[in-house]
Amino acid sequence: MPRKHFDQELEQLTQRITEMGDAIHERIVSTIRVLRTGDTELARQIAGSDGSIDHMENENEKLCLNLIVSQQPIASDLRTIAGSLKILTDMEREADQCADICEMVAAEGLSDSQSLPLSHIVATLEKVDNMFSGAMDVFLSQDVERAREICQADDEVDALFGKIVLEVCTSIAQNSSHVMRDADLLFIIKYVERMGDHATNIAEWVIYMVTGEHKDLNKGGKIIP
Repeated sequence: MPRKHFDQELEQLTQRITEMGDAIHERIVSTIRVLRTGDTELARQIAGSDGSIDHMENENEKLCLNLIVSQQPIASDLRTIAGSLKILTDMEREADQCADICEMVAAEGLSDSQSLPLSHIVATLEKVDNMFSGAMDVFLSQDVERAREICQADDEVDALFGKIVLEVCTSIAQNSSHVMRDADLLFIIKYVERMGDHATNIAEWVIYMVTGEHKDLNKGGKIIP
């Protein structure tokens, strides 16, 4: 495969991953709307449409593998392709967790969409959406310093997770009549916290694509060559 054609294929891969990111961002925004309004019909739509993201992931994975098979990439190209494969996995899991949240809302509803813990969950998911959008931006810009900032932002999401868990446990202790709703909220905030982790992972893989080093910046892990 001539180098020019190879570069065009890499550019196509970047574009398709960006399009997938746009679709996931829309899904996160819709999930926020579901949590704000308790809209079970919208929740069912999101929960039932996960196949479209899975299809995008599969097609983009095929493109990555085709690039590896068609030409022996140089080190920097191989890092780009390998990093893209990892990023695709985290992106798909972001969409999965939106579907999980919406499936729960569609099945159980939200008996009190104005509860304090739920309002804090919505605010946390908005922060996660900003992290994810930022991670997709640095995927395009290859801005390592901005990627590190996104990783650091996950500390705030983790702190909010702990705060909300305490709020929900306090609610259960004070009023057991809402125990099933509150149990659902515990699952939902855990999904949101994991979405923050996936956004962090995307930013970490961008750093790897640029520098050749993969470091767990959220947990202080060792650099992996």
